Amino acid sequence: MSQFSVSDYASAFQSLLPTGLVWPRDSDAIQSAVSRAIAKSFQQIDSDAMSLLTNLFPKTAVTMLPEWESTLGLPDDCSIGEVDTISKRQNAVVSKLISSGGQSVAYFISVAKALGYNITITEFRQARAGMSACGDAINGEDWPLTWRVNAESITLVYARCGLSYCGDPLRSWGNKQLECRINSLTPSHTIVKFGYTYFPFVDENVYIISDSMATILDSALNS
Repeated sequence: MSQFSVSDYASAFQSLLPTGLVWPRDSDAIQSAVSRAIAKSFQQIDSDAMSLLTNLFPKTAVTMLPEWESTLGLPDDCSIGEVDTISKRQNAVVSKLISSGGQSVAYFISVAKALGYNITITEFRQARAGMSACGDAINGEDWPLTWRVNAESITLVYARCGLSYCGDPLRSWGNKQLECRINSLTPSHTIVKFGYTYFPFVDENVYIISDSMATILDSALNS
């Protein structure tokens, strides 16, 4: 989107022309028509420059999105076979860019967030005297190296006005990209598991949770 209209450029162009009877400014004059034609080129250059600024950033890139993907080796094994909207492709580029390496909980949450997934992570430990309570899991020797990604069983992505593009589906879902990306980044000495919870939905980001489910969630969060 250009910052200035064709009329703005035409007026600026005419203001630079000499004055006199042979340089009319009337809107129906041939010279004014020529000025408007020339102004369209300036307006198009302005629009292309604004578009270039937008495409310099992967989160908003559209025309240069294939260049971003080619640079980062996308689509990769985590994307092939998936229904990729423009938004999902942008998210995949951002996620690949920030996946520079890390082993913290915050790092993996940020990678998932960049892909469009909201997750939490649960870490485990072996039972310890003075730390564990009656009823806690004993856990074997491998559990201190195990962690679980908690996510919704079905992550829905809706088309949004102003954010979705022509050709994008109205709704898409699936967790393949999440599991694939996390598995590819998981430290080799650890074991990652994925846990999914089903939340019946009534609208985007609005869920129906029963009292029994709320009790279970509160217990899990406070444990």
